[in-house]
Amino acid sequence: MNNSLDQLQAAIADQRNALLSHPVYTAINDLPALRLFTETHIYAVWDFMSLLKSLQLELTSVTLPWKPVGNADTRYLINEIVVGEESDVDESGNRISHFELYLQAMQQLEASTGAIEDFLSRLPDIKGLDEYILQSSLPEAVKSFLGFTFRIAATAPAHVKAAVFTFGREDLIPNMFLLILEKLYAEAPEKTSIFKYYIKRHIEVDGDHHSQLGLEMVSRLCGQDEQKWKEATEASHEALVRRYQLWDHIHNSISK
Repeated sequence: MNNSLDQLQAAIADQRNALLSHPVYTAINDLPALRLFTETHIYAVWDFMSLLKSLQLELTSVTLPWKPVGNADTRYLINEIVVGEESDVDESGNRISHFELYLQAMQQLEASTGAIEDFLSRLPDIKGLDEYILQSSLPEAVKSFLGFTFRIAATAPAHVKAAVFTFGREDLIPNMFLLILEKLYAEAPEKTSIFKYYIKRHIEVDGDHHSQLGLEMVSRLCGQDEQKWKEATEASHEALVRRYQLWDHIHNSISK
């Protein structure tokens, strides 16, 4: 890794640590709380996939006629992440995206999937997405979170997208949450086995291998350009702040 990457990670360390110690994790101590968590978190799982695909659109060739785009190493990095996120395996070895796996976990938990399914069934194209989100019945915290993500996906340069994807997203799972999940699984394995498997795969794939690929991608896209590193740092920090605000919303919902 390079010095600029170390400096970025140091600049966002406090916000990252704050997220890892957010009280929402200890509040998820029974099945009703876990259901409430998933019913909001599913939107972050979905827009994570959308941010990923925006990177693939920019860094690889996905139109006809095909032509080489950008750097082959960067293409490899993003394509490998897409394969893992879009076509991983479930407990039985069947191919499935992480989003679809999460939906299955929600269904097993008996969490409501109606809101997210209705939201996705009426999605407009990217040009009308901002207004669609604003006019939806989603909580304001969710609207704000999605609005930030899709502003990044639609308008930000590739190095900023890569930084938000790598530093602001799905590798924030503290040990305390894993201990709570083990407790819930012991109490009700028939309700939580898929969610436990999802978290396990998430740590194995997203939190380890994909995180490393993401770091390499950010390094390649920022290169030696100090302005790009500054922009990547600022966007990563804002992404963590947005996630903290979303966690605040979920925590308040559980507390009520």
